[in-house]
Amino acid sequence: MKALHLFCLELGRLFQSRLTWLVILLTVLSPLAGLVLYKPTAADTILSMYLADPALAGGVVGGILFGLLTVYELDRTERSRVGMLMDAAVSPLTMALVRLPALAAAAVLGLGLTMLVWLPISRELIGSVFGGTDYLLSYLLFMGLALWLAILAAAAAYQFTRRSDLSLVLFAAFAALSLTVWAGKWQLCWLNPCVWALSDDFSNFRLYRSVAYMRLTWLAALAGVWTLSWLCIRQYGKGLLGSLARSARRVCRPLIALLLLACSGAAYAAQPFFDNSNPDLTTSRLFELEYAEGVTCSRRTAQVFPDTAAGTVEGRAAYQFQNTSGQGWTVCFGVDPGYDITSARANGAEISPVRTGYEESNMALWEIALPADGAVELVLEYGGFPRDWNIAETTQGSPEISGAYLCLENQNLMPYLLNVLPEGQGYPTTVELTVPGSMTVIPFGTSEAEVVETHGNGTATWRYEDDSAGGIVYAGDYIRQDIQAGGATIQLYYGRKHQAVMDQAGAADAVRAVVDYCTEHYGPLSFSAGGSLKLIQSRVAGGGYAAGGASLLDEMDFTVANLRDGGKGAVPGEVMIHELVHQWWGLGNMFDSEDPADPWSAEGLTVYTTYRIVKELYGADHAQEYYVDQWKREVEDYYLDFYVRNPEYLAMLPEEEQLAITNSLTGMRQYCEMPLKILRAEKLVGGEAAMDEILRGLFNRELDWSYPYLTYQEFLDACGLTEEELDLGQDISI
Repeated sequence: MKALHLFCLELGRLFQSRLTWLVILLTVLSPLAGLVLYKPTAADTILSMYLADPALAGGVVGGILFGLLTVYELDRTERSRVGMLMDAAVSPLTMALVRLPALAAAAVLGLGLTMLVWLPISRELIGSVFGGTDYLLSYLLFMGLALWLAILAAAAAYQFTRRSDLSLVLFAAFAALSLTVWAGKWQLCWLNPCVWALSDDFSNFRLYRSVAYMRLTWLAALAGVWTLSWLCIRQYGKGLLGSLARSARRVCRPLIALLLLACSGAAYAAQPFFDNSNPDLTTSRLFELEYAEGVTCSRRTAQVFPDTAAGTVEGRAAYQFQNTSGQGWTVCFGVDPGYDITSARANGAEISPVRTGYEESNMALWEIALPADGAVELVLEYGGFPRDWNIAETTQGSPEISGAYLCLENQNLMPYLLNVLPEGQGYPTTVELTVPGSMTVIPFGTSEAEVVETHGNGTATWRYEDDSAGGIVYAGDYIRQDIQAGGATIQLYYGRKHQAVMDQAGAADAVRAVVDYCTEHYGPLSFSAGGSLKLIQSRVAGGGYAAGGASLLDEMDFTVANLRDGGKGAVPGEVMIHELVHQWWGLGNMFDSEDPADPWSAEGLTVYTTYRIVKELYGADHAQEYYVDQWKREVEDYYLDFYVRNPEYLAMLPEEEQLAITNSLTGMRQYCEMPLKILRAEKLVGGEAAMDEILRGLFNRELDWSYPYLTYQEFLDACGLTEEELDLGQDISI
């Protein structure tokens, strides 16, 4: 009761301090920094810009403010020279136990007021994709726990040193480590978690789980350090070690500190989010295994049950093998590193699968010894929490499994066969996926899924056939729109929450215009199949890909902010056209450049093609005003830029400033200078028809699979031009 009474008194005293209220006020205002100054996310989704950035900025600024307040409050008695009197009245250990929760309560109040003040602002900025769950979790995890961690760190520093100046130096160094050296290490950046993007149209639970895990790991670690520092609080005139020896007489105290530190260390080592794949990306040991001699696979089946609440997957897969070798053999599987094979039966007999411990390309190698029988049915039960590839440490969130979205790829879907050839041309496979009834299942490829059973718990089982070695399947709250274009049926799938944005952008008209134009001028896409093509919007991932019958549209390319990008088009519909043209220049033909500053990229031909489509749809005057004239203005400004004319001064700037300026100039060259060069080439080769013939030839050229990229030299050779002839210099006349 005495401690509770002291806590109430300390809390009351704390709230009577003007400094406390100043810190709370500045904390409430701190998310503003995320709208203006500190923007750690890399995607232009609405939730990234108007929710994640403010919440992360609030965590950094608010954490530093509460760290300073903590040192100031703990040093109050020493600063007032009444420490001995206070220690005589109340044990310093007791006061430390009182002050810490009082400061934590002040942080809770600051967070509560911040969330209350920013709720209407965020709702207005975010608009139709605003969600209470995202708002609550973002502020609690990105900001709220940062305040508590900062208080623990600052309090521990002061209790160890008993000096405010040293405490502030230690706390500043600890915060600086998180913001600089540890910024790319998701488990170490305690103040500024690795959040690269939040999805507008789907869910973000995977990312929230990751941040929560990191925060709780640090909470245990700093609580352990604080407990250790609490034992070092000076008493009875003794120094640090003497006070530690006296306070540790009660064995439970140091044991609590050690237990917290041990729990934190165990949580750090046993994190379930990222794998331990071989960091050497040039190795391909899993794909260089020798195929089992005389063994083929004739059929596979899989029943997959994602748990959308827990973010896990359970499944049962059966493989039909034909063995003509007459000998026992070992089958190798690549399995998601977060999964375990819990059961294996060969022709009904239990056998023991072996996890070798080797991981590569987000796959763990498993080996299973099978008998010499001529026909073997291998049945595996597997499951777990899918792990992300360790190279994606700063772009986490891809293995999202929720009631709004999931994507299961290859080893995430079912154990991937590594050393067995198919009996025929492919691996005939039947997949059944049981998901919530509100989700639509979309196999990535030519296959079509259909509902074969509905269940009383609100789920439905979808079934589809496939014959690829692996397999990719998407499921989510999708809307499907069928569009006839280019002599094919385009199945456009996009998230239901994105419907208003797609309607505004005129998605159907844009798809029709692009497919008709590009098919006529350059040829059909090589990955369209059977007169149909699926265009599937994925959760924000940073890129897309294509395969036979399907192509991916990254959510990030169709955000409201991106559709308002004047560099890609005058209106949202034109930006939509730009992004769809990347199906031809970007996916249909890949680009590579050794120099990041090189203007030759997929963007140049994409912007040029967009200009041509817009010219055909809206007239030459519109295309001239919003494309060519804009390119010329940007290029003129580029050649007048101080750092372009004086590159030696650019080298004198800090590295971050150099990078920001270089990125800005590179973007301008790709989006404006390169289209102007292509337009000049068009005039030099004889006009639009001649350029169309050249681009058609480049698009349909025979690829060198050792280097399948379309180079600038190939473009110049096809045009019969030299690099100097297209060099704009100060002369941008076309």
